[in-house]
Amino acid sequence: MAAVDQEPHASAVRPRSYQNESYLKGFLGTVGDFQKAEVLQDVVLEVEGRRFPCHRLVLSAASPYFRAMFTSDMAESRQKTVVLQSLDAGSIGEILSYIYSGTLHVSMDKVQSLYQAADLLQLDYVRDTCSSYMAMSVQCPTCVDLYKFADVFSVDSVLKRSLHFICMHFAEVASRKEFCSLSVNQLTEIISHDELDVKEETTVWEAVVRWVQHNREDNCTTYPASSLTSASTF
Repeated sequence: MAAVDQEPHASAVRPRSYQNESYLKGFLGTVGDFQKAEVLQDVVLEVEGRRFPCHRLVLSAASPYFRAMFTSDMAESRQKTVVLQSLDAGSIGEILSYIYSGTLHVSMDKVQSLYQAADLLQLDYVRDTCSSYMAMSVQCPTCVDLYKFADVFSVDSVLKRSLHFICMHFAEVASRKEFCSLSVNQLTEIISHDELDVKEETTVWEAVVRWVQHNREDNCTTYPASSLTSASTF
């Protein structure tokens, strides 16, 4: 009698997982299409009077801030319109575009408000991308503004980069009008920094005097130039 071939034991065939590489891209594209077509939207974000219809599920998936808002007993979880305070409408529009497409557009005129919105909404990629963009954008026309922003919002990478640039190009930076917008603490930090690079002490003195005169005119506060220059590394 001929031998009958036995079927291989089921355990001999190993299970496998298959990844559809086009699935996520197609899924995100469909979600974006729903947003453009205003299909299945169930919540409206209102910022500075502008209204942004959205999907709670999409917002919750993208942002821990929205996840906490819409999956808890917060009043916003039951509201059809959620008002977001102290945020820039243009930045929210850009963030929503990123959430629905995965593409982020950053520019110098938007990056600071975009960073603030991303920080609030806990969007790490957007926040970190803004930090990197600011750090690589430190130049003479931008360094003071970026230094002030980084100081207030504790953006360490931008703070170090901008402070270093200001110290290394002090004479040029100090001649610009935005230099006088520094706070007294920020000015003191700069002129007392070890990296301060000036050929003559008079450069620091003249910059401080100009800063004092400008701020005295603006807010009638008296800042003795001598007390500031005493903090200088000279």
